Amino acid sequence: MILNADDHVDFFANIVSGAVKLTKMLGDGRQQIVGLQFAPDFLGRAYKERSPYFAEAATDVELCLFPRKAFEGLLKEKPGLEMRLFQDTLNELDAARDWMLLLGRKTASEKVASFVEMIARRTPMIGCSHTDEDPDNVHVFLPLSRSEIADYLGLTIETVSRQIGKLKSAGILRLHASREFSVRDMATLREAANIDEE
Repeated sequence: MILNADDHVDFFANIVSGAVKLTKMLGDGRQQIVGLQFAPDFLGRAYKERSPYFAEAATDVELCLFPRKAFEGLLKEKPGLEMRLFQDTLNELDAARDWMLLLGRKTASEKVASFVEMIARRTPMIGCSHTDEDPDNVHVFLPLSRSEIADYLGLTIETVSRQIGKLKSAGILRLHASREFSVRDMATLREAANIDEE
C-alpha cells in the first residue's frame, strides 16, 4: 500500500517503473479499481491535503518521491512545471472519459481487448524485462489478476477468461502463463477493441 484513502498526503511521486492501481471503497466495504498508473505518471493531487483514493502497487514499483510542501513551492516558482502537471491532468481526464465510453458502451469482447491494448501500449513503461524487436509483437505481463480485471471492467471472471481465450483463438494473443502473453498483431487487437487509429 502506497496511500490510504483520506490519509494526509505528505508527498507526491513520479512512477519510475511498475504499475500502481487506484481504488475507492464504498461504505459497505466493496472496492472498485478506478485507475491504473504507469511510468512516468504522476501519483497524487497537488494542492489537496488528503488522498482521494487508495494507491497500491500492482507490480514491483519504483517511485521518485517529492515532499508535498517543497513540490507545491516549486510549482509556484516554475510555471513550466505547473503547465506540465496541468497537461498531465488533462490527459488523465481524457483517459477517464475514454474509460466511461468503454464501461458504458463497449461489448465484453471490446472491453477485454481494450484493456489488453492499453497494457500492451504501456508495457515499455511498466518495466517489462522483455520486448520483442517487432513493435507489433509485444510481450506483456498483466499487472492485475483476472479477478481484478473483471472488477475493473465490470465483468465476471469467467467472461474475462473466455474473451482472453477468444483473442488467443483468433491468433491475436499467444499465452505464455496466466498473466503473461505476447500480442502478435497490435492493429488487429485495436480492431477487436474498436479503437480508432490516431
